[in-house]
Amino acid sequence: MASPSTDLVPSPAPGGIPIASLRSLYRVEEVERRLTKLPPREHEQLRSTYERMLEKGPERFQVKPSGLPAMQHLYDELPNFREVLDDVRRQLALCHDSRDALEITPMLLLGPPGIGKTHFARAVSQLLATGLGFISMSSLTAGWVLSGASSQWKGARPGKVFETLVDGAYANPVMVVDEIDKARAEAAYDPLGALYALLEHDTAHSFTDEFAEVPIDASQVIWIATANDERCIPEPILNRMNVYEVQSPDHEAARSIALRLYTGIRAAHDWGRHFDPEPLEEVLERLAGLAPREMRRTWMTAFGNARLAGRERIEPADLPGAAPKRAPIGFVAQ
Repeated sequence: MASPSTDLVPSPAPGGIPIASLRSLYRVEEVERRLTKLPPREHEQLRSTYERMLEKGPERFQVKPSGLPAMQHLYDELPNFREVLDDVRRQLALCHDSRDALEITPMLLLGPPGIGKTHFARAVSQLLATGLGFISMSSLTAGWVLSGASSQWKGARPGKVFETLVDGAYANPVMVVDEIDKARAEAAYDPLGALYALLEHDTAHSFTDEFAEVPIDASQVIWIATANDERCIPEPILNRMNVYEVQSPDHEAARSIALRLYTGIRAAHDWGRHFDPEPLEEVLERLAGLAPREMRRTWMTAFGNARLAGRERIEPADLPGAAPKRAPIGFVAQ
Protein backbone atom coordinates (compact mmCIF):
# COMPACT_ATOMS: atom_id res chain seq x y z
CA MET A 1 0.00 0.00 0.00
CA ALA A 2 1.25 3.47 -0.79
CA SER A 3 3.24 5.30 1.84
CA PRO A 4 2.77 8.88 3.03
CA SER A 5 3.91 11.70 0.79
CA THR A 6 6.01 14.62 1.96
CA ASP A 7 4.73 16.81 4.77
CA LEU A 8 2.38 19.62 3.86
CA VAL A 9 3.86 21.45 6.84
CA PRO A 10 7.51 20.34 6.86
CA SER A 11 8.38 21.45 10.37
CA PRO A 12 6.50 21.73 13.65
CA ALA A 13 4.31 24.80 13.62
CA PRO A 14 3.83 27.07 16.65
CA GLY A 15 0.59 27.21 18.58
CA GLY A 16 -0.26 23.52 18.34
CA ILE A 17 -1.22 23.59 14.65
CA PRO A 18 -1.33 19.98 13.41
CA ILE A 19 1.29 18.73 10.97
CA ALA A 20 -0.40 17.09 8.01
CA SER A 21 0.81 14.81 5.26
CA LEU A 22 -1.18 13.09 2.54
CA ARG A 23 -1.52 9.33 2.57
CA SER A 24 -2.91 7.29 -0.31
CA LEU A 25 -5.47 4.82 1.00
CA TYR A 26 -6.28 2.83 -2.14
CA ARG A 27 -5.24 2.34 -5.76
CA VAL A 28 -7.36 4.30 -8.22
CA GLU A 29 -6.60 1.85 -11.02
CA GLU A 30 -8.06 -0.99 -8.96
CA VAL A 31 -11.26 0.98 -8.39
CA GLU A 32 -11.49 1.81 -12.11
CA ARG A 33 -10.94 -1.83 -13.05
CA ARG A 34 -13.73 -3.03 -10.81
CA LEU A 35 -16.07 -0.29 -11.97
CA THR A 36 -15.64 -1.19 -15.64
CA LYS A 37 -16.38 -4.87 -14.87
CA LEU A 38 -19.78 -4.14 -13.34
CA PRO A 39 -22.71 -5.21 -15.55
CA PRO A 40 -24.85 -2.30 -16.82
CA ARG A 41 -27.86 -1.42 -14.67
CA GLU A 42 -26.78 -3.79 -11.89
CA HIS A 43 -25.16 -3.30 -8.49
CA GLU A 44 -26.08 0.38 -8.39
CA GLN A 45 -24.93 0.89 -4.81
CA LEU A 46 -21.57 -0.71 -5.55
CA ARG A 47 -21.27 1.42 -8.69
CA SER A 48 -22.05 4.52 -6.63
CA THR A 49 -19.38 3.50 -4.10
CA TYR A 50 -16.70 3.16 -6.77
CA GLU A 51 -17.70 6.46 -8.39
CA ARG A 52 -17.51 8.18 -5.00
CA MET A 53 -14.03 6.74 -4.42
CA LEU A 54 -12.86 8.06 -7.78
CA GLU A 55 -14.45 11.45 -7.22
CA LYS A 56 -12.92 11.89 -3.77
CA GLY A 57 -9.54 10.46 -4.77
CA PRO A 58 -7.35 8.16 -2.66
CA GLU A 59 -5.46 10.73 -0.58
CA ARG A 60 -6.45 11.67 2.96
CA PHE A 61 -4.81 13.84 5.58
CA GLN A 62 -2.60 12.06 8.07
CA VAL A 63 -2.20 14.42 10.99
CA LYS A 64 -0.29 14.65 14.23
CA PRO A 65 0.25 17.49 16.71
CA SER A 66 3.10 19.82 15.83
CA GLY A 67 4.46 19.44 19.33
CA LEU A 68 3.58 17.77 22.58
CA PRO A 69 0.07 19.17 23.05
CA ALA A 70 -1.21 20.71 26.25
CA MET A 71 -3.09 17.96 28.07
CA GLN A 72 -3.61 19.36 31.56
CA HIS A 73 -7.25 20.13 30.77
CA LEU A 74 -7.83 16.43 30.07
CA TYR A 75 -6.19 15.42 33.34
CA ASP A 76 -8.58 17.87 35.05
CA GLU A 77 -11.66 16.74 33.13
CA LEU A 78 -10.88 13.02 33.31
CA PRO A 79 -8.91 12.47 36.53
CA ASN A 80 -9.74 8.75 36.59
CA PHE A 81 -8.06 8.33 33.16
CA ARG A 82 -4.60 9.44 34.33
CA GLU A 83 -2.91 6.13 33.45
CA VAL A 84 -4.36 6.16 29.93
CA LEU A 85 -3.48 9.83 29.40
CA ASP A 86 0.09 9.16 30.57
CA ASP A 87 0.43 6.44 27.93
CA VAL A 88 -1.03 8.65 25.18
CA ARG A 89 1.38 11.42 26.19
CA ARG A 90 4.36 9.04 25.98
CA GLN A 91 3.35 7.90 22.50
CA LEU A 92 2.89 11.50 21.36
CA ALA A 93 6.37 12.32 22.65
CA LEU A 94 7.89 9.58 20.44
CA CYS A 95 6.66 11.15 17.20
CA HIS A 96 7.36 14.74 18.29
CA ASP A 97 10.10 16.50 16.30
CA SER A 98 10.41 13.60 13.86
CA ARG A 99 9.08 12.59 10.47
CA ASP A 100 7.48 9.48 11.93
CA ALA A 101 3.73 9.14 11.74
CA LEU A 102 1.69 9.16 14.91
CA GLU A 103 1.29 5.64 16.31
CA ILE A 104 -1.11 4.94 19.16
CA THR A 105 -1.36 1.35 20.38
CA PRO A 106 -4.97 0.12 20.28
CA MET A 107 -6.53 0.56 23.70
CA LEU A 108 -9.35 -1.07 25.62
CA LEU A 109 -11.00 0.94 28.39
CA LEU A 110 -12.59 -1.31 31.01
CA GLY A 111 -14.94 0.09 33.62
CA PRO A 112 -18.51 0.53 34.81
CA PRO A 113 -21.05 2.44 32.70
CA GLY A 114 -21.14 6.22 32.82
CA ILE A 115 -17.56 6.92 33.96
CA GLY A 116 -16.54 8.80 30.82
CA LYS A 117 -15.05 6.14 28.51
CA THR A 118 -16.76 7.42 25.35
CA HIS A 119 -16.11 11.03 26.35
CA PHE A 120 -12.42 10.15 26.68
CA ALA A 121 -12.36 8.77 23.13
CA ARG A 122 -13.95 11.94 21.73
CA ALA A 123 -11.47 14.05 23.71
CA VAL A 124 -8.53 12.13 22.21
CA SER A 125 -9.93 12.74 18.71
CA GLN A 126 -10.09 16.48 19.43
CA LEU A 127 -6.61 16.46 20.95
CA LEU A 128 -5.11 14.83 17.85
CA ALA A 129 -7.18 17.02 15.46
CA THR A 130 -8.31 14.00 13.47
CA GLY A 131 -11.67 12.46 12.57
CA LEU A 132 -13.86 10.16 14.64
CA GLY A 133 -15.72 6.98 13.73
CA PHE A 134 -18.15 5.38 16.18
CA ILE A 135 -19.43 1.80 16.26
CA SER A 136 -21.80 0.65 19.00
CA MET A 137 -21.62 -3.13 19.34
CA SER A 138 -24.44 -3.50 21.88
CA SER A 139 -27.18 -4.11 19.32
CA LEU A 140 -25.20 -5.55 16.42
CA THR A 141 -24.92 -9.19 15.49
CA ALA A 142 -23.52 -9.38 11.94
CA GLY A 143 -19.80 -9.33 11.27
CA TRP A 144 -20.28 -7.07 8.24
CA VAL A 145 -20.77 -3.99 10.42
CA LEU A 146 -16.99 -3.66 10.60
CA SER A 147 -15.93 -5.33 7.37
CA GLY A 148 -18.88 -4.84 5.00
CA ALA A 149 -21.11 -7.47 3.39
CA SER A 150 -20.73 -8.98 -0.06
CA SER A 151 -22.56 -6.98 -2.74
CA GLN A 152 -24.31 -10.21 -3.70
CA TRP A 153 -26.48 -9.90 -0.59
CA LYS A 154 -29.66 -7.85 -0.66
CA GLY A 155 -29.24 -4.59 1.25
CA ALA A 156 -25.45 -5.02 1.47
CA ARG A 157 -23.28 -1.99 2.15
CA PRO A 158 -19.71 -1.14 3.13
CA GLY A 159 -18.54 -1.55 6.71
CA LYS A 160 -17.94 1.29 9.15
CA VAL A 161 -14.16 1.22 8.76
CA PHE A 162 -14.37 1.62 4.98
CA GLU A 163 -17.00 4.37 5.24
CA THR A 164 -15.04 6.33 7.86
CA LEU A 165 -11.86 6.29 5.76
CA VAL A 166 -13.39 6.83 2.31
CA ASP A 167 -16.02 9.40 3.27
CA GLY A 168 -13.85 11.18 5.85
CA ALA A 169 -10.92 13.56 5.47
CA TYR A 170 -8.35 11.63 7.51
CA ALA A 171 -6.18 8.55 7.10
CA ASN A 172 -5.78 8.24 10.89
CA PRO A 173 -9.19 8.79 12.47
CA VAL A 174 -9.98 7.67 15.99
CA MET A 175 -12.29 4.65 15.67
CA VAL A 176 -14.37 3.91 18.77
CA VAL A 177 -15.74 0.39 19.22
CA ASP A 178 -18.21 1.01 22.03
CA GLU A 179 -19.31 -1.80 24.35
CA ILE A 180 -17.20 -4.36 22.54
CA ASP A 181 -18.04 -6.94 25.21
CA LYS A 182 -21.71 -6.86 24.14
CA ALA A 183 -21.11 -7.99 20.56
CA ARG A 184 -23.32 -11.00 19.97
CA ALA A 185 -21.99 -13.68 17.66
CA GLU A 186 -24.13 -15.73 15.28
CA ALA A 187 -23.31 -19.09 13.77
CA ALA A 188 -22.35 -17.57 10.41
CA TYR A 189 -20.82 -14.27 11.57
CA ASP A 190 -18.29 -13.13 14.11
CA PRO A 191 -18.96 -9.42 14.82
CA LEU A 192 -15.34 -8.94 15.89
CA GLY A 193 -13.76 -11.07 13.15
CA ALA A 194 -12.44 -8.12 11.16
CA LEU A 195 -10.62 -6.75 14.20
CA TYR A 196 -8.09 -9.60 14.14
CA ALA A 197 -6.60 -8.04 10.99
CA LEU A 198 -7.45 -4.39 11.69
CA LEU A 199 -5.67 -4.30 15.04
CA GLU A 200 -2.43 -5.64 13.52
CA HIS A 201 -0.46 -2.87 11.87
CA ASP A 202 0.97 -5.07 9.12
CA THR A 203 -2.29 -6.69 8.00
CA ALA A 204 -4.29 -3.46 8.34
CA HIS A 205 -2.16 -1.98 5.53
CA SER A 206 -4.27 -3.93 3.05
CA PHE A 207 -7.70 -4.32 4.61
CA THR A 208 -10.37 -5.46 2.16
CA ASP A 209 -13.97 -4.49 2.79
CA GLU A 210 -16.19 -7.35 1.61
CA PHE A 211 -18.60 -4.97 -0.15
CA ALA A 212 -16.13 -2.89 -2.17
CA GLU A 213 -13.46 -5.63 -2.49
CA VAL A 214 -10.76 -2.99 -2.91
CA PRO A 215 -7.77 -3.13 -0.51
CA ILE A 216 -7.63 -0.04 1.66
CA ASP A 217 -4.92 1.17 4.03
CA ALA A 218 -6.39 1.14 7.55
CA SER A 219 -3.03 0.87 9.29
CA GLN A 220 -3.13 4.40 10.70
CA VAL A 221 -6.53 4.11 12.39
CA ILE A 222 -6.38 4.83 16.13
CA TRP A 223 -8.48 2.22 17.92
CA ILE A 224 -10.26 2.81 21.23
CA ALA A 225 -12.60 0.10 22.50
CA THR A 226 -14.77 0.32 25.60
CA ALA A 227 -16.18 -2.49 27.71
CA ASN A 228 -17.65 -3.27 31.11
CA ASP A 229 -16.38 -6.87 31.32
CA GLU A 230 -13.28 -8.27 29.63
CA ARG A 231 -14.40 -11.89 30.13
CA CYS A 232 -16.68 -11.59 27.10
CA ILE A 233 -13.87 -10.45 24.80
CA PRO A 234 -11.82 -13.05 22.87
CA GLU A 235 -8.25 -13.42 24.10
CA PRO A 236 -6.71 -12.67 20.65
CA ILE A 237 -8.45 -9.27 20.73
CA LEU A 238 -7.20 -8.53 24.25
CA ASN A 239 -3.66 -9.49 23.22
CA ARG A 240 -3.70 -6.86 20.48
CA MET A 241 -4.63 -3.99 22.80
CA ASN A 242 -3.37 -2.10 25.83
CA VAL A 243 -5.99 -2.85 28.49
CA TYR A 244 -6.78 -0.22 31.14
CA GLU A 245 -9.07 -0.71 34.12
CA VAL A 246 -10.68 2.69 34.63
CA GLN A 247 -12.21 3.25 38.06
CA SER A 248 -15.06 5.56 38.98
CA PRO A 249 -13.68 8.94 40.11
CA ASP A 250 -13.27 9.34 43.87
CA HIS A 251 -15.33 11.96 45.70
CA GLU A 252 -12.91 14.86 45.25
CA ALA A 253 -12.39 14.05 41.58
CA ALA A 254 -16.17 13.81 41.09
CA ARG A 255 -16.62 17.24 42.72
CA SER A 256 -14.01 18.65 40.38
CA ILE A 257 -15.73 17.14 37.31
CA ALA A 258 -19.12 18.45 38.43
CA LEU A 259 -17.74 21.95 39.01
CA ARG A 260 -16.00 22.04 35.61
CA LEU A 261 -19.23 20.94 33.94
CA TYR A 262 -21.19 23.68 35.73
CA THR A 263 -18.78 26.43 34.70
CA GLY A 264 -18.45 25.01 31.19
CA ILE A 265 -22.21 24.86 30.58
CA ARG A 266 -22.69 28.33 32.06
CA ALA A 267 -19.94 29.80 29.86
CA ALA A 268 -21.16 28.07 26.69
CA HIS A 269 -24.66 29.59 26.77
CA ASP A 270 -25.80 33.19 26.75
CA TRP A 271 -28.38 32.34 29.41
CA GLY A 272 -25.50 31.35 31.66
CA ARG A 273 -24.95 35.00 32.58
CA HIS A 274 -28.15 34.82 34.66
CA PHE A 275 -26.53 32.32 37.06
CA ASP A 276 -23.97 32.58 39.83
CA PRO A 277 -20.35 31.85 38.82
CA GLU A 278 -20.23 28.85 41.17
CA PRO A 279 -22.92 26.47 42.46
CA LEU A 280 -23.94 26.08 46.06
CA GLU A 281 -21.81 23.69 48.10
CA GLU A 282 -24.80 21.49 48.90
CA VAL A 283 -25.72 21.21 45.22
CA LEU A 284 -22.13 20.38 44.24
CA GLU A 285 -22.04 17.64 46.88
CA ARG A 286 -25.19 16.11 45.41
CA LEU A 287 -23.74 16.15 41.90
CA ALA A 288 -20.52 14.50 43.12
CA GLY A 289 -22.56 11.40 43.91
CA LEU A 290 -23.50 10.88 40.26
CA ALA A 291 -21.66 9.14 37.44
CA PRO A 292 -19.99 11.66 35.08
CA ARG A 293 -22.41 10.68 32.28
CA GLU A 294 -25.37 11.77 34.43
CA MET A 295 -23.87 15.05 35.60
CA ARG A 296 -24.47 17.09 32.42
CA ARG A 297 -28.11 16.03 32.12
CA THR A 298 -28.64 16.83 35.80
CA TRP A 299 -27.08 20.30 35.47
CA MET A 300 -29.19 21.11 32.42
CA THR A 301 -32.40 20.08 34.18
CA ALA A 302 -31.42 22.07 37.27
CA PHE A 303 -30.56 25.19 35.23
CA GLY A 304 -33.97 24.99 33.58
CA ASN A 305 -35.82 24.52 36.87
CA ALA A 306 -34.01 27.44 38.48
CA ARG A 307 -34.76 29.66 35.49
CA LEU A 308 -38.44 28.78 35.64
CA ALA A 309 -38.41 29.75 39.32
CA GLY A 310 -36.77 33.09 38.46
CA ARG A 311 -33.61 32.38 40.47
CA GLU A 312 -29.96 33.12 39.68
CA ARG A 313 -28.68 30.08 41.49
CA ILE A 314 -29.51 26.39 41.51
CA GLU A 315 -31.12 25.11 44.69
CA PRO A 316 -31.17 21.45 45.80
CA ALA A 317 -34.87 21.34 44.95
CA ASP A 318 -33.99 22.05 41.27
CA LEU A 319 -32.14 18.75 40.93
CA PRO A 320 -33.96 15.84 39.26
CA GLY A 321 -35.63 13.59 41.81
CA ALA A 322 -35.70 16.30 44.47
CA ALA A 323 -39.38 17.12 43.90
CA PRO A 324 -42.17 14.62 44.61
CA LYS A 325 -43.18 12.56 41.57
CA ARG A 326 -46.33 13.64 39.80
CA ALA A 327 -49.22 11.27 39.24
CA PRO A 328 -49.22 9.71 35.76
CA ILE A 329 -51.29 11.43 33.10
CA GLY A 330 -54.46 9.54 32.16
CA PHE A 331 -57.40 7.92 33.80
CA VAL A 332 -57.07 6.42 37.25
CA ALA A 333 -59.06 3.29 37.94
CA GLN A 334 -61.47 3.63 40.83
